[in-house]
Amino acid sequence: MKAAGIECRRALDYGRMGSVIFELKKSYIYFSKFFSMSIPTTRTKEDAVISINVELCTGCGLCVKACCSDMLKIENGKAAELYGKSVFNCIACGHCMAICSEGAITITGRTMSPGDVFDLSSAASDATYEQLMSLYSRRRSVRKFNQKTVESEVIEKILAAARTAPMGLPPSDVHVLVLHGREKVTAFTKDFAQFLKSMKYLVSGWFLAMMRPFWGKATDEMFRNFMRPLFDNYIGEMEKGNNYITYDAPLAMYFYGSPYSDPADPIVAATYAMHAGEALGLGTCMLGAIHPFIQRGKKAEQFRKVHGIKYKSQEGLFVIFGYHDLKYKKGVKRTFADETFA
Repeated sequence: MKAAGIECRRALDYGRMGSVIFELKKSYIYFSKFFSMSIPTTRTKEDAVISINVELCTGCGLCVKACCSDMLKIENGKAAELYGKSVFNCIACGHCMAICSEGAITITGRTMSPGDVFDLSSAASDATYEQLMSLYSRRRSVRKFNQKTVESEVIEKILAAARTAPMGLPPSDVHVLVLHGREKVTAFTKDFAQFLKSMKYLVSGWFLAMMRPFWGKATDEMFRNFMRPLFDNYIGEMEKGNNYITYDAPLAMYFYGSPYSDPADPIVAATYAMHAGEALGLGTCMLGAIHPFIQRGKKAEQFRKVHGIKYKSQEGLFVIFGYHDLKYKKGVKRTFADETFA
């Protein structure tokens, strides 16, 4: 821990905050080897409880193989809980319940209960790779919607799909703000435009000149060539009645995390929601420009409070949905910047 503290001070001197987080995580895991600890979230800070019905257990050992936390063993021909070995104790991943055909194991706690287990459909009903590629190839970032309202049952289906998204560690600490209907989406957008107007100094000449030595060439170019026009476009066009922020969408969902959540979790959940919307016949578009502005400062805190956003979040993403106003007949090939095989 002392070494991590020294590294923290060095990183603060040189601005290498990523290495600070890495060192702290290493220290956390190091001490976890000697002292098992629960994973805290906004939803729970306790371990889950494993219950084993030895009368139903056949001793097949599948639960031992499936356990992500090494919490189980076979003892006297039956599954048993193994104390003292796991770093994080039972995290309620549910693998043991899902693999046990006899129903001999139940997990309670960390928002999970035995009633959360359900039978899976047969493999014959699974989507094929070709079907997935058809969906992915057809999807475009849609910003033109017709006037039809997205039905409540469709919204629930989108959320149901997004809830299945993988996460760093359960339970999911992703939060979702649902803006249903053009009036609610537009009201949020107008408030955001006014909030943005109060922060226009961020792209002023004096501020950019002052910050240039601190944040480097790439960030300076991003602010001058992207952020400054973005401010002008968002604010100016909104004052003219043209919504280039949320594009008059009839539905918007904001996926964000908490101080405890893995930064990737909201992005993954938003992606699941986007694909579900596409499968349900909606056009979708991910919006990344709103989230960063509402994270820091008193004004951002007040904005979040007004709109029911519970936490500031390292990462977050808006997804807008609506029925298509246009129909595309061709797709466009996309590429990565690089694909290196090690």
